[in-house]
Amino acid sequence: SFEVAAGEALGVVGESGSGKSTVMRCIAGDQPTSVGSVHLRTIDGGNTNILNMSASARRQLRIDQIAVVYQDPAEGLDLRVTAGGNIAAPLTAAGLRNFGAIRHRASELLSRTEVPLNRMDDVVRSFSGGMRQRVQLAKALANRPPIVLLDEPTTGLDASVAAGVLDLIRGLLEEFGLAAVVVSHDFSVIEMLTTRCIVMNHGRVVESALTDQLLEDPHHPYSQKLVSAARS
Repeated sequence: SFEVAAGEALGVVGESGSGKSTVMRCIAGDQPTSVGSVHLRTIDGGNTNILNMSASARRQLRIDQIAVVYQDPAEGLDLRVTAGGNIAAPLTAAGLRNFGAIRHRASELLSRTEVPLNRMDDVVRSFSGGMRQRVQLAKALANRPPIVLLDEPTTGLDASVAAGVLDLIRGLLEEFGLAAVVVSHDFSVIEMLTTRCIVMNHGRVVESALTDQLLEDPHHPYSQKLVSAARS
């Protein structure tokens, strides 16, 4: 179990197969669940288990309540569509119909995520990996959702590109005051983006601590192994 508050970024760390991404996909509705509960304070004051909501209601949550930034931008974007078109999709799903307003919002978001505006009408397939991730961020923030889930957001990017994307993510989280859950096996990502984190092993939380405390003095043997490996 874990909680995350508005304006807080929580890290979820563990080796591959520990259950990090599975938890993320269950919250997002990408993966069916058989047990457990997820509560959002913005939905019925937190009294409703969203896992019990209908499929259509869960899809609606993805429009204006929960945004996901995937490790592979192809999961969060339609690569056959332009950058502006990808951002327009959640805006129209939320009921915005004015073409000028949609284009203005798309331009604003692309500027915030440092995507050149002269590329707004370019098909996303023609973008680099780092640029695709920036467009995916812009799309995720389109309807100002209170919660954003980031699943290994910089894996596969060159180190210099990844550093720029991480700096951008950190600035956006602070600016929008989002509740964020950041899944990563990379402690440098967790250290840069989060103030508190949990360590998962075999689907269970084995340790929870402030991020700096965990990196300096991990208590659980599994956490100690992870931190030692990260520093070697």
